[in-house]
Amino acid sequence: MNIIMNQHHQSPQQRWGCLLFLLLQLHIHVGADGGDVKQGRYSSIFSFGDSITDTGNSYFISAELTPNCLIPPYGETYFHHPSGRCSDGRIITDFIADYMGIPHLRPYLAFKNGAVPRGSIQHGLNFAIAGATALNRTFFEDKGFVVDATTSYSLMVQLDWFKELLPSLCTSPSSCKQVLSSSLFIVGEIGVNDYGYLLEETTELQMLTPYIHQVVSVITSVIRELINLGAVTLMVPGSIPLGCNPAYLTLLASPNKEEYDKAGCLKWLNKFYGQHNELLQIELDRLRVLYPHVNIIYADYFNAALRFYRSPQQFGFCRDFIKVCCGGGGPYNFNETAVCGEAGAIACDDPSEYIYWDGYHFTEAAYRWMAKALFHGPYTFPKFSFSCITPETSADFNNHLMI
Repeated sequence: MNIIMNQHHQSPQQRWGCLLFLLLQLHIHVGADGGDVKQGRYSSIFSFGDSITDTGNSYFISAELTPNCLIPPYGETYFHHPSGRCSDGRIITDFIADYMGIPHLRPYLAFKNGAVPRGSIQHGLNFAIAGATALNRTFFEDKGFVVDATTSYSLMVQLDWFKELLPSLCTSPSSCKQVLSSSLFIVGEIGVNDYGYLLEETTELQMLTPYIHQVVSVITSVIRELINLGAVTLMVPGSIPLGCNPAYLTLLASPNKEEYDKAGCLKWLNKFYGQHNELLQIELDRLRVLYPHVNIIYADYFNAALRFYRSPQQFGFCRDFIKVCCGGGGPYNFNETAVCGEAGAIACDDPSEYIYWDGYHFTEAAYRWMAKALFHGPYTFPKFSFSCITPETSADFNNHLMI
């Protein structure tokens, strides 16, 4: 889905005053057979993806964003001003960092533009950028799509950024091996924007399905390259259930009630994103056979989030859970002419009662529950579990997760 429109400018002080960091250490247990049989000690995270994962790279590009995550009321819940995240507060990668006891990830483009000192990247960087696609810009242009500037920051471009960063991380093959083997790589979530362009042209599944192979192929190619560079542990998220997304529910509304499930989600659209996740898991299984020494962890964002719609009150969401917190009216409080941050859009009093913040992205509350599902639920394969967390760190984080 196209998420590009207006850009508002802020001072560097406003942009970076919100990035709060912790200085602890990280411990993970990951088993290639699904059990906790191999222990790794990880001190950094490198993350790739789109607006679900971006922590501020969009500050440094000229593309105009919609919704514009760089202006109030974005960031109001945790950071108290925009932080570059497309939410009211923290996102999943922030909670992963919190739980592991390492600083929130700074954006790579901040480092590249001199806003982050070289010595502060030891805990990793974030390469994800709002509006990014898995497929490159040429792919869409060759097919006649009118694309946004953010397609210039595709997953392969983000991989190239990481390669450019390597000389700043290590100076020899042995030191690079040490750095990369002690890092967690998060590859995704990505593909939503690719399919968004296609959905503007057709809603026929038989026309959309062939593109899944192309998107997943790019994701697996990036994983292969990271492994060849020395990555040992990779978490690969699947897609969230976009059939429950208020923006899609508005734009693809149907008078046929049979197209909706009991929660009010579009069944055919969730089926499509389920197919993406199924193929992704098949390809990850193949990579595990090719690289038995590498821990490749699938993160089931789809089913972790689907629980919200089936039992919203269990997670503290209100009766109007399918509406957005920050919006400009309409059946789902989503209006393309008044998206969050623009005139005519109003934010709710308590974002923690809502799943969606702006129609495209979750609230911090929803991301918190997603993170909890990864740490404590059956939503990663092989099981992604943690050990050696100090009681103080565990208690503090559990409080954040409302455990």
